[in-house]
Amino acid sequence: MTTTSSTALADAAPTTAAGPRWWEQPWVRFAARRSVRLLVSVWVLVTASFAMIHLIPGDPVRGALGPTAPAALVEARRTALGLDDPLPVQYLHYLQGLFTGDLGTSLISQLPVVDVVGQRLPATLALAVLAFLASVAVAVPLGTVLGVLTRRGHGRRTELVFTTTSIVVATVPDFLIGVALVYVFGVELGWLPVAGNASAEAYVLPVLSLSIGPAAILARIVRVEMVTVLEADYIRTARAKRLRARRIHLRHALPNALTSALTLGGLLLGSMVAGTVLVENVFAWPGLGSTIVSSILNKDYPVVQAIVLVYGLGVLVINTAVDVTLALLDPRSMIREG
Repeated sequence: MTTTSSTALADAAPTTAAGPRWWEQPWVRFAARRSVRLLVSVWVLVTASFAMIHLIPGDPVRGALGPTAPAALVEARRTALGLDDPLPVQYLHYLQGLFTGDLGTSLISQLPVVDVVGQRLPATLALAVLAFLASVAVAVPLGTVLGVLTRRGHGRRTELVFTTTSIVVATVPDFLIGVALVYVFGVELGWLPVAGNASAEAYVLPVLSLSIGPAAILARIVRVEMVTVLEADYIRTARAKRLRARRIHLRHALPNALTSALTLGGLLLGSMVAGTVLVENVFAWPGLGSTIVSSILNKDYPVVQAIVLVYGLGVLVINTAVDVTLALLDPRSMIREG
């Protein structure tokens, strides 16, 4: 009877498939980690941008209006900006403005900061994206070809020349490359314009200034990864099957070699966005970089705050997008991280 009861209980027990619950799935855990990291980073960035205007010595309104501005005007402007309120109240108002899209008013032009940023942001994005695409277009083919030529110890002289040249080029700051390009192609030869973005030719020198250094770095990484991948077992198997060399290199080796380069490429895109500050000033580019420098000189701190936020958020979003793309291409990296 005991046996019969046990059998009946076993038959009545619900059968459930073994496996992790939904919140234990790798993708869910990965998304949670990335979301928390992004939110914390955004909060730190917002808080730092808010604290920036309060850490500057002196009165920012007086500095923007000048020493000869009437005291009544200075006090009225401080009241309008809410600088007379307690610091926690100012912080809450600042957060509320960010959520509603109100970034304040420029102290110099009296225009909404959102309008100032909106007018300048497209030029900066165009410059950074074009420079990134140019870097990838040069680095991936160059690194792939050099990886094929220098594998298994071949082409020692080629490897040495390329490595030395890429290190030297990568260490030169973008704005110095820009100054050299202006002197050679703008002043001496007169081939290309050196200021503004009124024509397609005006993009050439700024894009080159931003892309030469990152292209050298990325090409080195692609070459190293290509050399490593070409020694993998599945590549030897592909050669044993008598597949064409082009198919082996482009279809089997290159996608795996680009996995590590993708992470570096995302970091380079973030650095390009930040690097536009100096390059834009070299070429008088009407973007956020030249605007933040002029705003600092004019002590227009609401504009500076907003541009710092835009640059910081751009870098954070790019890094998060790279992490997600890398996890899609190589789920093993997501599992290893977990």
